[in-house]
Amino acid sequence: MAYKALVIDDDKVTLELLSFQLQSEGFETVAAETGEQGLKHVRETDFDIILTDLNLPDLSGIDMVRRCKEISPQTEIIMVTGFGSMEKAIEATKAGAFHYVEKPVEFEELMSLISKAIERKQQAKEIQELRGRLTSRTSYEGVIGGSRAMQNIYEIIENVAQSDANILILGESGTGKEVIANAIHYKSRRADKPFVKVNCSALPKDLIESQLFGHIKGSFTGANADKIGFIGQANGGSILLDEIGEMPVDLQPKLLRVLQEKVYYRVGSDKPQEADFRLISSTNRDPFESIKDGNLREDLYYRINTIEIQIPPLRDRMEDVPMLAEHFLQIYAEKYKQENAHFSESAYNQVLNYNWRGNVRELQHSIERAVLLSRDGVIDNLDIPRTTDTPASMEQLAEVAAARGAVAGAGYSSPAVTTFTPSTLSKQYSSIEEIGKLIVDNIPEPKDETEQKDIFNELESGVVLAALKRTKGNKQAAAQLLGLYRPRLYGMIKRHNLEAKI
Repeated sequence: MAYKALVIDDDKVTLELLSFQLQSEGFETVAAETGEQGLKHVRETDFDIILTDLNLPDLSGIDMVRRCKEISPQTEIIMVTGFGSMEKAIEATKAGAFHYVEKPVEFEELMSLISKAIERKQQAKEIQELRGRLTSRTSYEGVIGGSRAMQNIYEIIENVAQSDANILILGESGTGKEVIANAIHYKSRRADKPFVKVNCSALPKDLIESQLFGHIKGSFTGANADKIGFIGQANGGSILLDEIGEMPVDLQPKLLRVLQEKVYYRVGSDKPQEADFRLISSTNRDPFESIKDGNLREDLYYRINTIEIQIPPLRDRMEDVPMLAEHFLQIYAEKYKQENAHFSESAYNQVLNYNWRGNVRELQHSIERAVLLSRDGVIDNLDIPRTTDTPASMEQLAEVAAARGAVAGAGYSSPAVTTFTPSTLSKQYSSIEEIGKLIVDNIPEPKDETEQKDIFNELESGVVLAALKRTKGNKQAAAQLLGLYRPRLYGMIKRHNLEAKI
């Protein structure tokens, strides 16, 4: 796709010359003789670069830069200035222009500047898109959660989904391993092909081989017809082997051979079948414990574990509980025709303070049950054990309501969030970037075979602890200071074991 350039100059000779030279370099070029004409084009078209004369008949070059930046902040502007106007040109760069060139224009120099300007615009756009996809996201391909742990998982999926790398998903029962597997498949190039899910622990031990690889008629008693098998069904698509540690050990070498040779044999047949599938495996057990117990072959483990995704238990990402609760409430309110379904304050307190040992599945089933049993849509109580630390004061209830409001799409008022700007920093540092540079400059160089600490994890712990100390342990004040809703702060305190340090 050709880059788009806007050239603004009241000197027709310069205008035609710059337009011609840009067109010869493959640019789609639009010309304007006045500032207002140029602004009209900026409103209508997303340009990659704008060249404008410093002295226009209707607008000053500085006003032109400012107004262009208001309309299209990411489009870079190069000023074209005559002799004796250098001071104004420099002022224009302070107003937002990328750079300036003097007349008569050296076109080679100009093209070098244009290339750098376009590169910067593209980088800014990529960063903005990446932040939108990964940083602020609270859901992803059916997965719900905005915590840092979930953001990391989203990024892994984004990076590996298009490949055929084997994926091993680890997590306790109820954490959502199948949902993550769905996200991987439906983001992959195999998304329009079958996705076959096999629960290895639910298949009869004596039939699992024929179920997985298929069989031909008469290969064993009861084989009255040919059977394609799960691997055959997944041809061109993906297959999920859930609870792979429960697969019979004597079958595991055959699966390993399929993954190595990309062919398999149906039971009773010596005709090779092409194995064209993407393998996703999952287990709720520690794979090394399974290997130690003799339930999982070590060579198979390393074959299925090209990429490993660990899903944290819900108790380690409590900041995700409010958005999950609202998500399930909306689903079951619609399913059971409870249009006005909502949590009472006491029920919401239960949601926020319960430990959710059964993870997301327990939360989901509890809310489904509560919606079914609710009267007039009001959920007064969830059928879960009560905790001793349920908030009771009006102040605490207000905090819970604010947490609810922080959930995207929940339809409640958002909590007050502190705006954090460079002006709130110490006078010693003028920007977050400078503080970041200070931290990075003081990180020691990694040593060979020494694992570096997660600096962001350390920073999060340090910032939260500092906020708690500044507020003398007042969690409400600390949450407000950091611009967090309180359940998310609770999750951070628990994750970093900060209670004892307050």
